Amino acid sequence: MLDLDAGKYAAFVWPAYAITAAVFVLLIVGALAHARRWRRRAEELARK
Repeated sequence: MLDLDAGKYAAFVWPAYAITAAVFVLLIVGALAHARRWRRRAEELARK
């Protein structure tokens, strides 16, 4: 069974998990956006 009770530290643990998840999402979104820009630029250069 999954025990999600963080006890008296819950006020610190859950926000830390949330911040970590948000940072991961931002890193993934940033990497995907950078890859799209890189691919677009590579395709432009290949056409020349």
